[in-house]
Amino acid sequence: MRKMVAQAWLLALFAGVFLAPSAAAGAPSPPPDAPSILAGTAADLTWLEFEAAAKSGAVILWAIGSIEEHGPHLPLATDTYVPANELARVQRTLSAEGVSSIILPPYYWGVNHVTGAFPGSIHIRPETMSALLQDVFQSVGRSGFRDLFLITGHYDAAHNRAISDAVRKARLTQGPNVTFVVPAALGTRIGLTRGEPGFAFADLPAADPNAPPDLHAGKTETSMMLAGAPATVRTGKIARLPPTRLDAAELAVWRRGQEHARALTPGGYLGAPAQASAALGETVLADEAAAYARAISAALGTRQEKARDTSSRTQPNHGRTASRSEASGGFAAVAEARTPTLQD
Repeated sequence: MRKMVAQAWLLALFAGVFLAPSAAAGAPSPPPDAPSILAGTAADLTWLEFEAAAKSGAVILWAIGSIEEHGPHLPLATDTYVPANELARVQRTLSAEGVSSIILPPYYWGVNHVTGAFPGSIHIRPETMSALLQDVFQSVGRSGFRDLFLITGHYDAAHNRAISDAVRKARLTQGPNVTFVVPAALGTRIGLTRGEPGFAFADLPAADPNAPPDLHAGKTETSMMLAGAPATVRTGKIARLPPTRLDAAELAVWRRGQEHARALTPGGYLGAPAQASAALGETVLADEAAAYARAISAALGTRQEKARDTSSRTQPNHGRTASRSEASGGFAAVAEARTPTLQD
């Protein structure tokens, strides 16, 4: 009897939540008010404006996302919309510090190992992704940009290892300084170490360790989309979505991906999307963007300090020897002036 009830529940859920009302009338249309992922990016510049930005010393910001299923209520581009929204906030913070930046159009062909068994999860080979990223790095460098910072919106381990591979290989070339600004917990999970060249750990607010897993299209991610791209969210479906709970053993199996993930989370989400709110999403987006901005600011400060040290060793001092405290005073003053902006 219990099995029959469960089957009936699943059938009702599928019919009432997962099927789009317009399915019988043909292919559904995307929301007309969905934000453009190209707005505010280099895609809207001319080549002369792009060149001028490079000559001015602007840094490049790039969101690395994916096209991936996100339950019956979020669009396939969720992992692209979120980092694009965050980089726009990062750009504003850096501008307030006096750091000019250009945002590249977001990358969205990703490695989808975990959700690869779902329709809509477009998967490319890690080596293909790594090669494409490296080509973009080189093109940006040939345009005259010296610093490029990436953030990820897609936490699939294989996806982020592909980014890491591209960054490590880029450091062996004469291209720009490429830095993957990675959430600290994710960086640790994929084997990165804090302080490793080419990588900057962003200390995002820690999740409650006692809370059930909320990893994919659940409360947090749905909230971020309600705040950042509300027109793309199928809000009428959210309240009817029951929470998906996995214990530690099940989560390990889920991360094996493909059919394992689809069997454990047949709805395509892991968490409790019905608990989402735009207010929570705004808080998370702001906090994460602030963490990324701090990490980028720190990386730029370290490079400037090293450049000054190199310059002081190669240029004659004309009889004057600065003390260590004097030599570092200029950078300290800049850092002190910038810190309040980052904390706001």
